[in-house]
Amino acid sequence: MHVGLELFAAGYCRHPEFLTLDGGTIRPVSFPAGFALITHPERGYILFDTGYSARFFQETSKLPALLYRWITPVIFKEEDSALDQLKRLGIEAEEIRYIILSHFHGDHIAGLRDFPAAAILYKGEAYNAVKGLGAFAAVKAAYLPGLLPGDFAERSLLMEDAAHLTLNREFPFEHGYDLFGDGSLIAVDVPGHAAGQIGLFLTTDAGTHFLCADAVWSSRAYRERRSPHAAARLIMSSPAQYEDSFQRLCSLHEQYPHIEIVPSHCAEALSRGKRGNGL
Repeated sequence: MHVGLELFAAGYCRHPEFLTLDGGTIRPVSFPAGFALITHPERGYILFDTGYSARFFQETSKLPALLYRWITPVIFKEEDSALDQLKRLGIEAEEIRYIILSHFHGDHIAGLRDFPAAAILYKGEAYNAVKGLGAFAAVKAAYLPGLLPGDFAERSLLMEDAAHLTLNREFPFEHGYDLFGDGSLIAVDVPGHAAGQIGLFLTTDAGTHFLCADAVWSSRAYRERRSPHAAARLIMSSPAQYEDSFQRLCSLHEQYPHIEIVPSHCAEALSRGKRGNGL
């Protein structure tokens, strides 16, 4: 089943390039906080992550959460929010039926409270890894619990409860989750950057796309097989799992070059998915 796909960014942060791309320069580069609008013929409007919102700054106004903002300098304007961008397209908050979370870092969940009618899909493993953390541990895990809506539990749908798929043996990913049971949205595990992180396969009229979340920070990384700098391992939930996910992503690109891979923080990839660019 084909779906519609449009890509956006809700704010961005800046870091030296070498942290995300081994051998990169020390100059700061911008990393947009990407989110996707998926239009399903039966399920309606679906978001993949949300990017930043003004609430991120509210939740990081005091220590220890303020450390998060210091470590990750964020540039954001209210009109950059997913809510405002969708409204400009004529889509109201209540029309968003589902939000699929790749993982629970602040730049992926900050807009959750703006969409009160949406069911929230995620890996239980991802939430279990952060929900009981103390204040300092939560900052280290880039998790801000105040970004979750008060009725988060009631709106939650666990991906583990979706139909499990065994994928082609030659495919870099062996297993998937058929989120709606119709083959339209297939989630796969890409852990390491964060526990329980998932990526999402979907097909539009233009072809197959893989929203790989933060399995890499740029398209250059998988095209050139360039891992992040060793310093980036300090913020990973599991460097070993990250390396495994990274190698699978590189293999996906090499074996299936027709699949459009979309890292959440890659300006190049996100620009190809803007309205009018053919996705």
